[in-house]
Amino acid sequence: MPAPMRQPIPNASAPVPSAVHYDPLMGYARDPQDSVTRTFVSAIEMARSSSRLTGRAAFGLDADEFEGLLDRYFPGAARIYLTPALKASLADTKTRRIETDEFEDLVALLLEHRGDDSRESRWLAYAIAACCMGDDHLWQDMGLPDRKALSDLLARRFPALFARNTGGMRWKKFFYKQLCERDGAFVCRSPSCAECVEYSNCFGPEEESAWQPAKR
Repeated sequence: MPAPMRQPIPNASAPVPSAVHYDPLMGYARDPQDSVTRTFVSAIEMARSSSRLTGRAAFGLDADEFEGLLDRYFPGAARIYLTPALKASLADTKTRRIETDEFEDLVALLLEHRGDDSRESRWLAYAIAACCMGDDHLWQDMGLPDRKALSDLLARRFPALFARNTGGMRWKKFFYKQLCERDGAFVCRSPSCAECVEYSNCFGPEEESAWQPAKR
């Protein structure tokens, strides 16, 4: 008897870069190779797995916004992913308004610098902030193939913020530096980046295994 044929995953015929953590949601994606789509998938997974996003099952979006995102980027997924239990959780979160200063500050920074007022840009601001809660380079936590893909995305969607990173600082480091400067809380001990012993960790290459802690 011949072996049964495997059924292909909808819309997932294109190869998935190794940097992207596989998620069944990608099977519903209109464009699995789209960097924004990959960011949303990664943010949804981050919200499920990171203790730093406890209480934010849809990475900060309410039920209506989350359903709109799923319908726009992952048609057919809402009936599976937006369960009654999740809707109740999102409604409860909205009522209790769980605050995470770090997350809220990152969202505010990104919203302030978004290139337009579209729903997609708002969703993306929340998604990028959620991915900042990860432990790897931001492009990795966003499920992108490399730093250039992240830079290109930021240049398109958050051009003013992109333009401010004139020194090529690693993006997650850059975002947090912006928050420090806005709050007047300068945690860096060196008078300038060029004189800092941690320079290579803020500006160095972002290939896997390239990061090395500075020697004291």
